[in-house]
Amino acid sequence: MLSFLPYVVGLPLLGFFVLLFLGRRLGRPAAGIVGSVAVGLAFAGSLFVYSGLVSRPANQRIYVDRLFSWFHSGSLHVNVSLYLDPLSMTMVLFVTGVAFLIHIYSIGYMGHDERFHQFFVYLNLFVFSMLILVVGGSLPLTFLGWEGVGTCSYFLIAFWFERPAAASAGKKAFIVNRIGDAGFLLGSFMVYKYFGSLSYSHIFSQSSGVSHEVATWISLLFFVAAIGKSAQIPLFVWLVDAMEGPTPVSALIHAATMVTAGVFLMARLNPFLALSQTSSMVIAIVGVATALLGATAATSQNDIKKVLAYSTVSQLGFMFLGIGTGAYVAAIFLMVTHAFYKALLFLGAGSVIHGMGDEQNLKKMGALRRFMPITSVTFIVGWLSIAGVPPFSGFWSKGDVLDSAFVKSPILWIFGIVAALLTAYYMGRETYLAFYGPSRWSDPIKPSAHPHESPGVMTYPLIVLAVLALLGGALNLPFGSKIAFLSNWLAPVFASAPSAPQVSSSLEVILGVVDAVVALTGVGLAISLWRSRWDQPALEPKTLQKAYYVDAAYDAAVAVPGTWIARESNQVIDPKVIDGAVKTLTDLVSNTGKLTRRLQNGYVRSYALAVSFGVVVLLGYMLTRASS
Repeated sequence: MLSFLPYVVGLPLLGFFVLLFLGRRLGRPAAGIVGSVAVGLAFAGSLFVYSGLVSRPANQRIYVDRLFSWFHSGSLHVNVSLYLDPLSMTMVLFVTGVAFLIHIYSIGYMGHDERFHQFFVYLNLFVFSMLILVVGGSLPLTFLGWEGVGTCSYFLIAFWFERPAAASAGKKAFIVNRIGDAGFLLGSFMVYKYFGSLSYSHIFSQSSGVSHEVATWISLLFFVAAIGKSAQIPLFVWLVDAMEGPTPVSALIHAATMVTAGVFLMARLNPFLALSQTSSMVIAIVGVATALLGATAATSQNDIKKVLAYSTVSQLGFMFLGIGTGAYVAAIFLMVTHAFYKALLFLGAGSVIHGMGDEQNLKKMGALRRFMPITSVTFIVGWLSIAGVPPFSGFWSKGDVLDSAFVKSPILWIFGIVAALLTAYYMGRETYLAFYGPSRWSDPIKPSAHPHESPGVMTYPLIVLAVLALLGGALNLPFGSKIAFLSNWLAPVFASAPSAPQVSSSLEVILGVVDAVVALTGVGLAISLWRSRWDQPALEPKTLQKAYYVDAAYDAAVAVPGTWIARESNQVIDPKVIDGAVKTLTDLVSNTGKLTRRLQNGYVRSYALAVSFGVVVLLGYMLTRASS
């Protein structure tokens, strides 16, 4: 069973090659069906592999499949090997499962796009890259998948490259992530320096022997990489602009692939975090600060997808709060449930955009629940899940993170609770602006397309994701060790780390009640403020609309000077300095040639005269030397 793992990873790659060479010929919808089947088979295969892994004793659930030698240089030997343990198995299951639903949805959403087959080419490659990232047996192989998802995100965010905003967003995502990649490379170099290997099996077996300082530097360098990939402060700006891509891309990036890579990486490197309280606290502080920034910015956005984009930034902050407080299982639990409800919300937003003729402005929607009943009901399920209303999945997963934060530092918990309150509020605001209140989409002068429900190929994935968002909390219920399935499953992965912060049963109940009250308060606040009103500038300050002007500051400090330098280089340095230096050199050679050409005029008498003159000079020199 476990030997089937390479096929699970390879199926999306096979779909990529089939679509690359035959996709145009297959056309619509066959190309989308082929891409969906490839990922669907990968999901089915991952269930088969899971059954093989779960049948092993808990302390033996590690499977390493060395496929072939990749490269070697001196003492460095790197193999292409797959490393499967409960953590990577969890990632494989939800990546392939959620990606499969997004593929099916995309058949309907992209049905009229001229480059339909090309879209699925990129989607299949994206899933393959993410699978390589999570099952790679060494840091170089993880980095290959890391760069693969970065490259695919560029292709997909800028898929509609004829739009300047989309082309710019793709480049922005690519460039910002390169900053984080520097941390990954430096961390890998440091690991090799102290361990002499880049293989996870070797690193983890020797990690307990490193000093606090080494563990701190390694974990912080890799955290820089995670900050870039998972859009944390200060490198979160690319994720919001990524909304320029097709909505299924947004769902795939935010729910199942790219942005979860940073959280996975830090969880994978938990042995180093366990040795460094310093780096753990840094991660927790950055995480909760990002959660609060993303939540406050989301309260004032009018683009239906930008609300969800800032929401993702915020939810990733909660995950890093879990990582930083040592609650690794809680962070992974939140990652899985977030994949369910965030994919649901993005695909629901895509359904609204599809039914509204590509309209994305919330202020031009309203009353859509009457025309899009399936989309509205499933979207509300996503809202209540991310808000943390019991018994929806977000209540259990986010609650675990906040409980750990309370034990680690009540201050972290307070900031986390505020971010949770804002989450329930801003998602309620989005829900009411889109689906309730008066209709604002009819224009008597220029009527827009009449809102309509999306086809079944788009609504069926919404229903499945809504069920998962509702019931996903059952993966790790806190009512006893026998039903804490995810905790038991992941326990061997985090065995070397200190036990996650524990709360007493009575305190756990109190904190759970607080979580529920906070979520319901946010929901009630949204309903009371936005039920019948839609234009409230006082609740949407410009500072929050611009996310504290962080992006504008980067533009002023980096983009504008960089553009000026590029323009000056093109207009001054290149033509006058570089081209001028080349022209000066060529002129010098040319003029030297003109002068020396006179010495080679083709007349023998001139040459004889020159030789005679030379002889006279030499004789004179010799006679002068002899007389002295």
